Amino acid sequence: MAAAVRRLLKELQDIQNDPSEEIVFLAPIDDESILRWRAVLRGPRDSPYEGGHFELHISVPEQYPIRPPTLTFVTPVCHPNVHFETGEICLDILKSQWSPAWTLTSTCLAIQVLLANPEPSSPLNCDAANLLRCGDVMGYKSLVGLYTRMYALPPEHLQ
Repeated sequence: MAAAVRRLLKELQDIQNDPSEEIVFLAPIDDESILRWRAVLRGPRDSPYEGGHFELHISVPEQYPIRPPTLTFVTPVCHPNVHFETGEICLDILKSQWSPAWTLTSTCLAIQVLLANPEPSSPLNCDAANLLRCGDVMGYKSLVGLYTRMYALPPEHLQ
């Protein structure tokens, strides 16, 4: 676990020294455990998620960075590769394609890219995937935009 703690402390320092425009927030949840993090991602520009802020819970295993972290959306997200109720994310780098070269920041950025580039052939949300499979891109974007407005607008947009 000492290696994981050292790596996470370095990543935290890197985040503080070089913040990402796409990531609103990325830090441990509290001082009790460096293995539990919270992230808030901006919705990708020019996508139906634009303007939204999407919260993620990150659970880091003691074997990190050898084993991948578990990331789940806390904010409800309408996306073919995200389970709407559990927030589970279907992304190969979170499972079989994980490499210790990935950081929490790069993993969060990969998830942000996934939002704008869904993969309907491996869905966790079949309804969203079926809209894309049937070629109803306008219907998909309308549905995603609706859910983004309902669940992901930051407080300053809710006035």
